[in-house]
Amino acid sequence: MKIIRFQDHTGVVRYGEQVDEGSARLIEGTIFETYRVTDRVVPIGKLLAPVEPRNILCVGLNYRRHAEETGARIPEYPVLFIKAVNALTHPGDPIVIPKVAPGQVDCEGELAVVIGKPGKNIESHQAFDHVLGYTCANDVSARRWQKEGGGKQWSRGKSFDTFCPLGPCLVTPDEIPNPNTLKIKTTLNDETMQDSTTADMIFDVPSLISFLSEGTTLLPGTVILTGTPQGVGFARNPPVFLKEGDRVAIEIERIGTLVTPVSEEV
Repeated sequence: MKIIRFQDHTGVVRYGEQVDEGSARLIEGTIFETYRVTDRVVPIGKLLAPVEPRNILCVGLNYRRHAEETGARIPEYPVLFIKAVNALTHPGDPIVIPKVAPGQVDCEGELAVVIGKPGKNIESHQAFDHVLGYTCANDVSARRWQKEGGGKQWSRGKSFDTFCPLGPCLVTPDEIPNPNTLKIKTTLNDETMQDSTTADMIFDVPSLISFLSEGTTLLPGTVILTGTPQGVGFARNPPVFLKEGDRVAIEIERIGTLVTPVSEEV
């Protein structure tokens, strides 16, 4: 099932099962506990990110070919950084390049995993029991702040407002029994930047959930960004960074396409 979060024509935020681009069957209850899909079909006023994250946990260098293109060593353990929840952006809303990061903002298409059931010290073979669903994400990154200006910690360069577009829908696990076989593609305007498959991940989804839950409770609503494939802008020659007027599309098989324009802070 494809679950969406949206505003109806009165501005009330609803959850629904997507029928088409303009309508949804209303969901009663909470998607993190007990809910049911009703027969009532309503128009979508504005599409929202499918969840409001409790935490945004991100994994770096998790695709072999991406590690190779950056000259990084294959990590022994998943590389964790945290993105602030203020970075959340709805489908169709712009990525805004901040004044403090001109000419250095990059995009990264990623598969996002949404936790639905809390868990701590989760075994890999039980990991899927804690998954609510999957969606597309863009790990937008201000490269200078990521590498130098953030004190060599990544979170600063990845946590500016609008730096985490999420959507367009949340696909339940029954439709994606194996999240490590999905095609993933990022397009900037008319140019394909990233074209890969989640099979290139160094650490698969169950391994990531297990690792991130070690000594740490994964709360319902936690969003896990699972890493990006090769083709990022800063690794190209010459580098390609986002600018006002650009259009970024993240497409993942069985989920859909997350589209965001780009603007600059005024």
